[in-house]
Amino acid sequence: MKLGVLQERRPGETRVALVPAQVPLAANPKTGLEVLVEPGAGLHAGFSDAEYAEKGATIAADRAQVLAQADVLLCVRLPEDSETLVALNGSKTLIGMADPLGNPQLIADLAGRGLRVFALELIPRITRAQNMDVLSSMATVSGYKAVLLAANHLTRMFPMLMTAAGTIPPAKVLVLGAGVAGLQALATARRLGAVTMGYDVRIAAREQVESLGAKFVELDLKADDAEGAGGYAKQLDQSFYDRQRQLLGRVIAECDVVISTAAVPGSKSPLLIDEAAVQGMKSGSVIVDLAAERGGNCALTIPDRTIQAHSITILGPTNLPASVPTHASQLYSRNLVNFITHLSKLGLLGGNSTETDDQIARETLACDRGEVQSVPVRHKLGLPVKTPEAVGS
Repeated sequence: MKLGVLQERRPGETRVALVPAQVPLAANPKTGLEVLVEPGAGLHAGFSDAEYAEKGATIAADRAQVLAQADVLLCVRLPEDSETLVALNGSKTLIGMADPLGNPQLIADLAGRGLRVFALELIPRITRAQNMDVLSSMATVSGYKAVLLAANHLTRMFPMLMTAAGTIPPAKVLVLGAGVAGLQALATARRLGAVTMGYDVRIAAREQVESLGAKFVELDLKADDAEGAGGYAKQLDQSFYDRQRQLLGRVIAECDVVISTAAVPGSKSPLLIDEAAVQGMKSGSVIVDLAAERGGNCALTIPDRTIQAHSITILGPTNLPASVPTHASQLYSRNLVNFITHLSKLGLLGGNSTETDDQIARETLACDRGEVQSVPVRHKLGLPVKTPEAVGS
């Protein structure tokens, strides 16, 4: 069986699904797999074709050969371009990130082509799936890079400096949302010498924030049931968000940098920073809105733009991992290899469905045999939801 590694075609996407160092783990006598790589697939991430060949991969003549010969196609983001889709047939399995809850129609379209798709964003947050969790890996990169962007745009320095010319106070950094990205942002900002604060509606977040040496921001709000499935925050009612914005505005006014990471999977990001809060910040301050792809936590955010509003710099990056492609690809690749190894052990990697009650395989199978299989994706599409059954049954 052949695993095909595609070069990413989405604008701005520089990562690659499989790095050379992981080729021997994916293709070995135990798995019985071969790796076929599209020419130049890893160049933007810093990996040459020669490196892939040295690790045992075969470099294809062109993309068409990979699409024709590979049984399983590995990608960072599922292909949407017509040239690629036309070349695919129902015997193929695609594995990658598909934004299944934000763009469920793509899953429906791929199902209509008879393709079998495993969407990596749907990996359940359970202990035995931690080494396959691409969302956590990519969020780690995003949180780190967000702080560097903030430091680069801030008109002040992060650390406290005591010099002959006087003392410079440390910057105050507030992180909204204490998920993986938020916690990495807090840790990175502290390493750079900033005074750090973190806020989250989830009760469990306090201990995590304080363990990184940051102050946990308490607001006079009641949100005992703010944690949803998988440890993510869930949607709350509008009155809660109105009160939250009002109280957060007072805290934001004291900060030099705000990094917002609050997102609800498949839903519009909660609005945490209104225009009044932006106006209340000190001139030269910075907001990095990591929720920009879903509308943003800040009312003034424009996705993939850096703007100036009320003397405040507001950044809305939507794909920060692609700005650190070497290490982001290494993390993603290891997650992917762990996932395909798991599927291989279950006998699910090929084109023929095999019944299984494995939670990881069942929940990540987005579509198969011409039908959308994922329960949450069917919900999004308004399709009748079947009682969860074994994959392929």
